[in-house]
Parts: sequence; structure tokens; C-alpha cells
Amino acid sequence: MTTQEKPTGFTLEGLTILVLGAQQGIGRSVAETCAAQGARLVLADVEEPSGPARIIEGRYNTTVITKACDIADRAAVEAAAAELEAEGLSPNGVALTAGVTRYNDWIDSDPDTWEQDVDLVFNVNMRGPINVARAFLPRMQAAGWGRLVLVGSIAGRMGGLTSQPHYVASKGGVHAMTRLLASKYAGSGVLVNAVAPGPTRTQMTEGRDIDDKAFPLGRLLEPEDIAWPITFLLSPACSGMVGTVLDVNGGIVFS
Repeated sequence: MTTQEKPTGFTLEGLTILVLGAQQGIGRSVAETCAAQGARLVLADVEEPSGPARIIEGRYNTTVITKACDIADRAAVEAAAAELEAEGLSPNGVALTAGVTRYNDWIDSDPDTWEQDVDLVFNVNMRGPINVARAFLPRMQAAGWGRLVLVGSIAGRMGGLTSQPHYVASKGGVHAMTRLLASKYAGSGVLVNAVAPGPTRTQMTEGRDIDDKAFPLGRLLEPEDIAWPITFLLSPACSGMVGTVLDVNGGIVFS
């Protein structure tokens, strides 16, 4: 896409979209919804997500590029950005869906285990978005158009339902980072927004005692429930949305 050929409306036709964390869960669903909207896809995860890519290629009769990239590793993220640029695949939009949590109690767990949990959660959930922003936003700024969508959490809004402090702090940090980046880059045509999901049926919630019947929606959210709002935020249709943290939590909390 050139700066003279900007698409309009809720479509990703002509756009290259990078989904980070595409192996499973919300990221994998985002890859599907972006393909359905006509995007050229680059899928990345710690391990190259070739399985989801081949399924999407067959389903949508398209070609999907895959990369291995650990977002917590600054050098790896910068190398991936440079590699995509050299291949003519610098993304017009980036969806950063990769994230981790740990449920070991912050008081009662072994202190060494707790510190390992904190390091992992902060490295992926906070350092990761910073690494991605540093590598990709200046390139979008130079192109004069772009989208970055981060994934926060209901935990960053109100402390979560079963979350530990390190996860809550990391997602609150994502919400704050969204607003800072949005204010910095909006003038160049690069829009930064986020979604804040509620409890969603992914590996993060497997085995958790969550009373979904108490939720207004009456169920856990599905990855696709989160994927479509992310896809909208990647599209030209969100042209007036700057620094939004979009609640997608089934009515548990309003903001």
C-alpha cells in the first residue's frame, strides 16, 4: 500500500498485517479474521506458526508468511522487522496478541518461583510491546499510515477475577503504553489502540475456577469475540480512534 492508495472502510484488502502470538488462542483467531478481510498475512510466534498458516492458506486460498520471533528479545524483534522490510513485507498493521500469565500466589508461593514468574510476565507483557513499538512504529511513521493494536485485559481495568499482581500491573502498563504511543504517533497517520478482554476460552483459562454463569453474557468469551474487534482496529474504519482501550469483556465491567 502506498500513501496515495489508502483503503477505506472495514477491509484489509491491500494491507500487510503482522500477527504476533499467532500460534494459538486469540492470535490464531485474529489471523483467521484478518484473512477473511483480505489481508496479506505474516504470522509470528516464539515457534514459527506453520500449522495455523497452512490451514489459513487452504481456507482462504492465500499465501501466509511465517516467522519465529520472541517478542521479549529486543534483538529478535528488530531483526524480524528488518527482515520483513528487506522482503518488501513491512506491515501496515501489527496485532500484538502474545502474552503470558502465572497464577502462583504472590504471598504463599516459593519466593524464587515468584521472582521467575514476575520476570517472565513483565518481559513478555511489557517489554514485548515496547520492543515491538520501537521496531515497527518508526517504519509505519515513515510510510505515513499504520495501525498497532495491543492486548490489555480486564485485569488492567479492575484487577481481574483470578489474577495475580504481576499480571495486573503488566496489563495496566499496556493500557498506559497504548495512550502514550497513540499521542506520539497519531499525527503521522499511525494509530495505536488496544482491546481489554475479559475471561476468554484459551490456554490461560484452562483449569481455572471461573463462574461464567455470573457474567452478564453468561459465558466465557471465545477467541473470535476478541479477534473481530482487533481486526476492526487494524482497518481503515477506525480512522478516528486514537488511544482507545476497547472493553470486550461480556459486560463484567464498563468504562
